[in-house]
Amino acid sequence: MTRTSPSRRSLLSLALGSALLATASFPVWAQGMVSIKGSTVNMRSGPSTQNQILWELKRGYPLRVIRRQGSWLEVSDFENDSGWVARSLVDSTPHHVVKSRIANIRRGPGTQHAIVGKAEYGDVLRTREKRAGWVRVEHTATGTTGWIARRLLWGW
Repeated sequence: MTRTSPSRRSLLSLALGSALLATASFPVWAQGMVSIKGSTVNMRSGPSTQNQILWELKRGYPLRVIRRQGSWLEVSDFENDSGWVARSLVDSTPHHVVKSRIANIRRGPGTQHAIVGKAEYGDVLRTREKRAGWVRVEHTATGTTGWIARRLLWGW
């Protein structure tokens, strides 16, 4: 076993504490997932407003961060398409998108619970809670709230 002097232990503790504080205040792009915060945001082919618009993304649409370049994020979606969005137009509000053809929205977290609504492929859902393979969501278009099996969703 290697011994560490008291002053070296203090320095190590200070460094560890600083690292923990830095991680606690990471900006949204460092979290791995972001969601669109504007009503409609352009996904671009490169990190500039001069680059071609690939498609428009609606509020809440979840994206995985690939990398950061200045004030831009390279991101990918649930279909593994990638592009660039301005960092100022995303936030850390958790959302999911439906990746199955149809997903039942249920009253509780399990197939024994009644179906209260349905969501379709590509629908954006606000994430409210997660529990053992289930996600409580709010459908952003209909306002329906309930539970969907996690395997049917992509996102946070």
